[in-house]
Amino acid sequence: MLSILLALAVQAAVPAPTPLAASVPQPAAARRWPTKEADFRIRDFRFASGETLADLRIHYTTLGTPHRNARGEIDNAVMVLHGTGGTGKHFLVPQFANELYGPGQPLDISRYWIILPDGIGHGQSSKPSDGLRMKFPRYDYADMVEAQYRLLYDGLGIRRMRLIMGTSMGCMHGLLWGETYPDFARALMPMACEPVPIAGLNRMWRQLLIDGIKADPVWARGNYTAQPMQGLRTAQTALSSRVRRRSICRRCTRRGRAPPRSHKIASPRPCRCSMPTI
Repeated sequence: MLSILLALAVQAAVPAPTPLAASVPQPAAARRWPTKEADFRIRDFRFASGETLADLRIHYTTLGTPHRNARGEIDNAVMVLHGTGGTGKHFLVPQFANELYGPGQPLDISRYWIILPDGIGHGQSSKPSDGLRMKFPRYDYADMVEAQYRLLYDGLGIRRMRLIMGTSMGCMHGLLWGETYPDFARALMPMACEPVPIAGLNRMWRQLLIDGIKADPVWARGNYTAQPMQGLRTAQTALSSRVRRRSICRRCTRRGRAPPRSHKIASPRPCRCSMPTI
């Protein structure tokens, strides 16, 4: 998930005060969670663009066990939605899983059935790089939400969710869920997004990444036969630069002083960056 990568990179870029050696916290240990994985296939899926895909594959991971109420309906299902570029498995990393799924924690898997889908174009779900490349149907958030609904309703037999939560792109999906299927979830928890179109520096930065990839001759107008590595390196450089600028600005803000106007970054201290945070 792009948002997760950004958050982790920012945390790594900002130096923390040096504590006594005895009190230095150790990194969270990776734990093997009892997961199950499967694919749900949707035949002749129709996209909002009017295009169709004969076989749309939605991959998903689950933790916990479905519970059925007196009417035989599943009543403990929770779906967690990832951000741009991520997968459902990103919510199995220690920073999330060790705080969410254990005994007595918010999404204790002895109480809840956790569903972690890969969105269209992500992870092991259907995506352009499977082979169709630029012939893959154009899709947007509405299509991704519709595929999630079909997974839950048709694939898993769920008639009402206990909770739908998500971060970044998953957050925006959550807002769409509230409009498209307002009665399907008892609760929505959208995190790290706003109910407005992407605009300003955020959109410009995303376009910069796209243009960097398209400028690689290997891209071949989307009919590439190998990964456009130079374009991907350009995009990675732009991403790293943005994360570093944001981390420096935020450190300055925490210290109670406004960053100077120069965009030049000489070193992490003092802050010389005036790029806005998003």
